[in-house]
Amino acid sequence: MGLLEIRDLRVTFRTRDGVVHAVDGVSTSVERGQTLGVVGESGSGKSVTALTVMGLTRLPNATVSGEVLFDGLDLLRLSSDRLRAVRGRRIAMIFQDPLSSLHPLYKVGWQIEEAIRAHERVSQRAARSRAIRALASVEIPNPAALVDAYPHQLSGGMRQRAMIAMALVLGPDVLIADEPTTALDVTVQAQILELIRTLQREFSTAVVLITHDLGVIAETADRVAVMYAGRIVEQGSRTTILDAPEHPYTWGLLESIPRLDSPRRSRLTPIEGAPPSLIDLPSGCHFHPRCPYAMPICRSIDPGLLASDPGHVVACHLPVAEKRRIWRRLRSRPAAA
Repeated sequence: MGLLEIRDLRVTFRTRDGVVHAVDGVSTSVERGQTLGVVGESGSGKSVTALTVMGLTRLPNATVSGEVLFDGLDLLRLSSDRLRAVRGRRIAMIFQDPLSSLHPLYKVGWQIEEAIRAHERVSQRAARSRAIRALASVEIPNPAALVDAYPHQLSGGMRQRAMIAMALVLGPDVLIADEPTTALDVTVQAQILELIRTLQREFSTAVVLITHDLGVIAETADRVAVMYAGRIVEQGSRTTILDAPEHPYTWGLLESIPRLDSPRRSRLTPIEGAPPSLIDLPSGCHFHPRCPYAMPICRSIDPGLLASDPGHVVACHLPVAEKRRIWRRLRSRPAAA
């Protein structure tokens, strides 16, 4: 059992247009000191899964079922007060957009101080000192001065560092990073990822890294869960998912990445079609309308996750030998001109 274990998590939202099946039977886990990468297109349920772990989908129009087990506690069953004691202190989250996540009317240092004082009985002076040290730990220059800066006065990279400082100031056991590098240039992105790795090594924090970028996954993750239409369609070690994937959707994600051996004017190979509406999902395998290898059975029967190798599960009707043959052919063919 991992430090954080999600079992058959389902989240739906009632809307005027119908019921949105945002998360549909997700099961995964992460160990202390390990990084779980969660990858998929927008709308695949990655962020809603993370927000549900944090207790942020407790809304009048939401229905949540399953289990989210953390250190022996089922977070879905905790009262709001007990969950508030866990959230921020033991499980922290870095949100996608730091500019909208940080309050624009309060100084960055004050917001970090409030995170400390919400969980610990310390003076404002002591909280301010810790906020400065937290900003220094994420390599913000001149933290004693920037502690009094407003979010709009910082660059995108500095705001993201401030968000990381706020998330880590209480030494959480689990850090959920929801696309922490989406709005950053590649240089700052590399710095942020290295910062998360360094802090993870120092505190042995379990990290759940949500992204659509398989390049980020290749650099950081120990295990990878590939999500599509609210479900995990493939899960395994980073090496397995990147070098020997067995789901057509994972193949599509990997085939859409630029290759170094491609001709200069070559085109990428996109996945045909668009993700389905989470209100009106296709029957059977949700990916079959976009899958070039779909069979009649795919249109009527959900394949479910089945073990391919130890630690590697795949939701696909194709025989294992056929999937491996197809992947070898895809990898061996020359880049498209």
